[in-house]
Amino acid sequence: MASRAGPSFSGQEKRGWPPRTSGHVTAKMAVFPWHSRNRNYKAELASCRLETVPLECGDYHPLKPITVTESKTKKVSRKGSTSSTSSSSSSSVLDPLSSVLDGTDPLSMFAATSDAAASGTVTDSSRKKREKDDNSFVGPDFEPWANKRGEILARYTTTEKLSINLFMGSEKGRAGAATSAMSEKVRTRLEELDDFEEGSQKELLNLTQQDYVSRIEELNQSLKDAWASDQKVKALKIVIQCSKLLSDTSVIQFYPSKFVLITDILDTFGKLVYERIYSMCADSRSALPDHFSPENVNDTAKETCLNWFFKIASIRELIPRFYVEASILKCNKFLSKTGISECLPRLTCMIRGIGDPLVSVYARAYLCRVGMEVAPHLKESLNKNFFDFLLTFKQIHGDTVQNQLVAQGVELLSYLPLYSPAMGWIFQCVSYHAPEALLTEMMERCKKLGNNALLLNSVMSAFRAEFIATRSMDFIGMIKECDESGFPKHLLFRSLGLNLALADPPENDRLQILNEAWKVITKLKNPQDYINCAEVWVEYTCRHFTKREVNTVLADVIKHMTPDRAFEDSYPQLQSIIKKVIAHFHDFSVLFSVEKFLPFLDMFQKESVRVEVCKCIMEAFIKHQQEPTKDPVILNALMHICKTMHDSVNALTLEDEKRMLAHLINGFIKMVSFGRDFEQQLSFYVESRSMFCNLEPVLVQLIHSVNRLAMETRKVMKGTHSRKTAAFVRACVAYCFITIPSLVGIFTRLNLYLHSGQVALANQCLSQADAFFKAAIGLIPEVPKMISIDGKLRPSEPFLLEFLCNFFSTLLIVPDHPEHGVLFLVRELLNVIQDYTWEDNSDDKIRIYTSVLHLLSAMSQDTYLYHIDKVDSNDSLYGGDSKFLAENSKLCEAVMAQILEHLKTLAKDEALKRQSSLGLSFFNSILAHGDLRNNKLNQLSVNLWHLAQRHGCADTRTMVKTLDYIKKRSKQPDMNHLTELALRLPLQTRT
Repeated sequence: MASRAGPSFSGQEKRGWPPRTSGHVTAKMAVFPWHSRNRNYKAELASCRLETVPLECGDYHPLKPITVTESKTKKVSRKGSTSSTSSSSSSSVLDPLSSVLDGTDPLSMFAATSDAAASGTVTDSSRKKREKDDNSFVGPDFEPWANKRGEILARYTTTEKLSINLFMGSEKGRAGAATSAMSEKVRTRLEELDDFEEGSQKELLNLTQQDYVSRIEELNQSLKDAWASDQKVKALKIVIQCSKLLSDTSVIQFYPSKFVLITDILDTFGKLVYERIYSMCADSRSALPDHFSPENVNDTAKETCLNWFFKIASIRELIPRFYVEASILKCNKFLSKTGISECLPRLTCMIRGIGDPLVSVYARAYLCRVGMEVAPHLKESLNKNFFDFLLTFKQIHGDTVQNQLVAQGVELLSYLPLYSPAMGWIFQCVSYHAPEALLTEMMERCKKLGNNALLLNSVMSAFRAEFIATRSMDFIGMIKECDESGFPKHLLFRSLGLNLALADPPENDRLQILNEAWKVITKLKNPQDYINCAEVWVEYTCRHFTKREVNTVLADVIKHMTPDRAFEDSYPQLQSIIKKVIAHFHDFSVLFSVEKFLPFLDMFQKESVRVEVCKCIMEAFIKHQQEPTKDPVILNALMHICKTMHDSVNALTLEDEKRMLAHLINGFIKMVSFGRDFEQQLSFYVESRSMFCNLEPVLVQLIHSVNRLAMETRKVMKGTHSRKTAAFVRACVAYCFITIPSLVGIFTRLNLYLHSGQVALANQCLSQADAFFKAAIGLIPEVPKMISIDGKLRPSEPFLLEFLCNFFSTLLIVPDHPEHGVLFLVRELLNVIQDYTWEDNSDDKIRIYTSVLHLLSAMSQDTYLYHIDKVDSNDSLYGGDSKFLAENSKLCEAVMAQILEHLKTLAKDEALKRQSSLGLSFFNSILAHGDLRNNKLNQLSVNLWHLAQRHGCADTRTMVKTLDYIKKRSKQPDMNHLTELALRLPLQTRT
């Protein structure tokens, strides 16, 4: 039991409170002495409990449907009489959710209104729905072309100069030169097309790649502008001109990127034409159904559609004619049900007339892309494109191509990868949901071409991973037989590894597959080629093997990437390897026992990259570590990793980054537990404080952890080794007392002083608790007027008010020190509050004084509302001593004087509302805590009631409720005096 002797009552006048104020304040104190009412907390608590009422259940059940009787009143007008009323009632079972089913709920009504408003128009939502229905055959497992677009543009670049032909336009046939006769209009448009064919264009030479891209984007915008201004022929000219660019292979390395840019324009054109015709099918009453047939299309729309196809058919050159027709392939739906199925084979045959194999394969890729968008179920044309491509594949090694490569100075090793995007897309479209028989046939046909590496790579890139994985050894055999002169084998093994990361090969083949692949990978001399392959196969190793094999792979990576600091050029791949390893090793004791794991981390020499890697490891640890740990292997490794993150913090580090790092380090600290070895736990916290001293949230977490440790120690060691336990608890308390001053946040320090003092008090460390509370009191004058919260400056007084209210709740149970006098902490706190510079128009100081009055009233009770186990509070120390109560009353009267003095200063026009509010608040405080049987205190409460209403600023509703409460309380035992008080409290009437 922690107990103190009661302090002496001599020398109280030297303590600084009550403050030495003017005489009129003293007079006030004499007129209105304070008398606290005696409280029976148990009886008050019992009176606040809800009354138990027996319930006759019968057939009642809370989930049973409710029967509602509905009464309807209807006015009926009759000739020769006034209105009469007829009523009917019906009993029905109503379900609050049933309105959803009949469409009468607010959301359904809103949707119906929206649908009605949009009737007869073509909206974006309906267009998106049609596109979704068209692609219903294609599931989310099909990778769309849009995902490949960015990669192609980033990979296939050039530094050579490019050229482009720009259409210069013609003044003939513009929107402003409309003719009255339709035949004249058609003739004019044909002349415009002839004008374009005859060369109304300008060639721009010596363009950089960026300039070229900008010009293409300008053409795309020109297409949209021409269409918006009803210059349809000009739009067609732009599309034809752009399509012609796809026959140019003068800068062959850039061709895949050029294909992406040009087909974007073709896609835009195709959508514009389709939406134009679709809108012509809608009249003012209804729109074309989503799943329409040609019979639903009116003659005007069909004629317009045919005109577009006729215009395109008149294009003289094969390549632009093919691309433009393919771009509006979907428009065949307006003409006939079999239009698309008839056009696809014809367009496939048209590609046979393209001599350049690179241009030809990209044309097939575009046709496959359009086919998958508009008719994915028509697989025959996709298959035909694939097998036609195989028939012409030998052209790649023909003399024409070889001469072209020599002329441009391009090697075969650089030329063949240009085919990969197009071939990969064709193979993906053909293999999507294809039966095993077709995939096997495709693979066998590729074999007959001599196991060409380029074909094999496309097969492994496009076919289902499960198909590749089950035949892994067959593919390894084909890879071995490939000629490496045109396409390196390590890229083939990389493609195979990507499949094996998604699907598992037969278990008996797994080790042999790894050995065969690593034989090739480890012989690679180029570090970039090596790391690109190793990154892929690390995942396969982690999925199917133990830490021994993973350690071997990591050691090999270190061996290849350390010479000449090659790792500096491969940080993304090295990061990927780390992420894959930690994704598969959730047991961190196993992970850190991998011998080469930490040496692998040493390759991350660049600080920003090293920190990112450490963050990934810590995120994985916090996510997957289920139980607290004390494993020294884990602790040493993670302490090193956390130290790396901490040391990266400098003056330029953003606050968000600091918060992230602190969050990760705190997550680690929370997961460290030495069980009942409390001294080891405290030693860990001491070491952590020295290592992470620059991150304030970490120090805060450590203080909270040490406080919990102190509480847990006292709980676990209760009754055993009391002296040793007390010493340990004091060590924990000292840790907190030393650490808190190093923090920057003023309210963080205040709250931690209070919390740590509460912990010390709970552990019967009374002197240490006093020290914490004194430190908090001494810190209050340092609170600034404004504090920064989330980057914004805010007034500090509301936060100070909240802190002080919490502090008062603790001070109730803090016993007085025998050497410092009665209520010494309360007096010191009042002195600080008195001297603090408050805002001019703020009433927070008076709100604090009101809270102090509540505290002092609670301190005057014979038994306090709550206690701390084994700590004697002042109710036990003084036992209702008259001198203690006298001292308490003096403080109450001094506080009351301060409150009343402040109310006097508010007797100004601009402050009358504040005076009314504070007056009523003080009245309620007296009502709750004061003994209103005392005449002077009773009179004071009446004066405050009148003051609150004096200038008409009071809240009438609040006043009425307060008066009703007084009348209700007056009926309780020993509360008869409130009846007389209620009669003296008039309510102000407003007219």
